[in-house]
Amino acid sequence: MLFFYSLALFAVVVLGSPWWLLRMATSGKYREGLTERLGLVPHRVVDVLPAHGEVVWLHAVSVGEVLAVSPLIQRLRSEGLTVLISTTTRTGQRLARERFGAGNVFYFPLDFAWIVRRYLRELRPRILILAETEFWPNLLAACGRASVPVVVVNGRISDRSFPRYRRLKWMWGRVLAGLSLVLAQSEQDVDRLKAIGAPADRVRLGGNMKFDVRAADEGAEIVRLLRLLLPGDARLLVCGSTLEGEEQMLLDAWPSLVRAEPRLRMVLAPRHPERFPAVGQLLERSGIEWARRSLFVAGWNSNLKPGSVLLLNSIGELAPVYSLAQIAFVGGSLVAAGGHNPLEPAQFGVPIVMGPNYENFRAIIEELRLSNAIRIVSPADLSSTIAEMLHNPEQAWAMGERALEVFRAEAGATDRAAEAIVKILGTKIVGRSGV
Repeated sequence: MLFFYSLALFAVVVLGSPWWLLRMATSGKYREGLTERLGLVPHRVVDVLPAHGEVVWLHAVSVGEVLAVSPLIQRLRSEGLTVLISTTTRTGQRLARERFGAGNVFYFPLDFAWIVRRYLRELRPRILILAETEFWPNLLAACGRASVPVVVVNGRISDRSFPRYRRLKWMWGRVLAGLSLVLAQSEQDVDRLKAIGAPADRVRLGGNMKFDVRAADEGAEIVRLLRLLLPGDARLLVCGSTLEGEEQMLLDAWPSLVRAEPRLRMVLAPRHPERFPAVGQLLERSGIEWARRSLFVAGWNSNLKPGSVLLLNSIGELAPVYSLAQIAFVGGSLVAAGGHNPLEPAQFGVPIVMGPNYENFRAIIEELRLSNAIRIVSPADLSSTIAEMLHNPEQAWAMGERALEVFRAEAGATDRAAEAIVKILGTKIVGRSGV
């Protein structure tokens, strides 16, 4: 099975190489970290490996996963463990390096047997931790042969991927047989993981670690600037993690929202940094007054004028900016992309609006809906729903408070994951470190 999988992966790499080479040449994408992906363990990582001590390899694909596992990494570090973090995306790599130091972060290698074996030989991890659903057959097989336990944290199987996994249960059952422990986000994820072949006696409910995430210090500067430049009566709509098509919907709704609430301003934060220029062009064509975060410094004009838009063309600042919002729109949900994380505004008690496409965060959003702590709207109802919430601030505030209660009630997954990991390592926990 591994032979045919590796052959298929090789074919994908070869056939896709012209496209990847073109992207490298034209945009620089995929160029960074290429040697690491191909098996060259970077010297900066080798240099920090302890002569004696426990090494943990934790893989988090992109920004969302890095944010979710950040409290877990801090907790494991407090236990005296050296935690090395791999990411797949460039944005995830940048955030992880900012938070944990470049020497502890590298790009995830391609899943060829000789490449992953080299990483295991160089890093000598005592345990491999995979965030969410990163099941790489050659890596898992190599860990099994090297007696490296594998733990999945924040495990989930999305609505979109579940049918594909289930059709190949005969294969995934073999791939997942060596997992030491799977901590799933929800009971539904527990059932789905078992249904695709994960060992039933090693899958259990762990909760969602995203409920343990708090806004990072990196956002302090932008929050300070906004507080300085926004007058006391300003109202702020923060639209986060937006995808192509959603910015246009928001800008189309913007004039009517400003008429309904003349004190309103918008912070617009596209999900992907490579789209910042395109969204800037969209704003320029709209005729709406706007500014870029990258040019937004103390003394810029004098304030963010009513009816204007601030394009948040930065990484890692969205979560704390939500703390200033009267209303938050969470993107990836008006288009068929599965939605993004509503907990970022929920932690601040901010009322949340999302579109109907939220299967990536179904368990979280269903909890919020049960508590009447979120509004799910169609594109046609977007403007009227936000306007209604602006006209009824007390009701909106109460909805935000209910979201905060859900956020607090669901916390604790990080502690459960840390305790399980340290138990597998056979190391005594000194005490809860808090996250």
